[in-house]
Amino acid sequence: MFGVPHAAVVNAAFCHANPLGSRFSGPDRGAWYAAFELATSQDEVAFHKSVQLAEIGRFDDTVTYDDYLADFSASFHDLRRARAFRACLNPDSYVAAQGLAERLLEAGSLGVVYPSVRHVRGTCLACFRPALVTNVRRARTYRFTWEGKPEPVITPEKRMPGAPAE
Repeated sequence: MFGVPHAAVVNAAFCHANPLGSRFSGPDRGAWYAAFELATSQDEVAFHKSVQLAEIGRFDDTVTYDDYLADFSASFHDLRRARAFRACLNPDSYVAAQGLAERLLEAGSLGVVYPSVRHVRGTCLACFRPALVTNVRRARTYRFTWEGKPEPVITPEKRMPGAPAE
């Protein structure tokens, strides 16, 4: 993407994939991950950062997270009630989900909607096509602080004067 607000943020989601992949994307190509609710997004972010901190055995860190809002007008595969794809929602393994995503992407899929495994009753979306991530706008910034426990304290950052409201 180019020439639209926050194009670099959208492009980064696809071009700088996790080296191990994510739930519905492999290490060679990312996806735009979103949640329908802020609390779901925060739980997903907190979980993944907590995994990194657990690897070094130290839950002591502070990071900021910018919440971006985006619009989507496309048909996505809906896995929320699809019993056949339960293995794709394994909280401890992305193997089945990455395999499904690869097959869907090759078949021209635009992405998937799925239940969050990190937030009860939360809903997530993985968009496979950058051009479908539209009207991107930055909402609030949040500070995640780990103080010896895997669960961070999450606080909104103070707004700068003149900053746009959510």
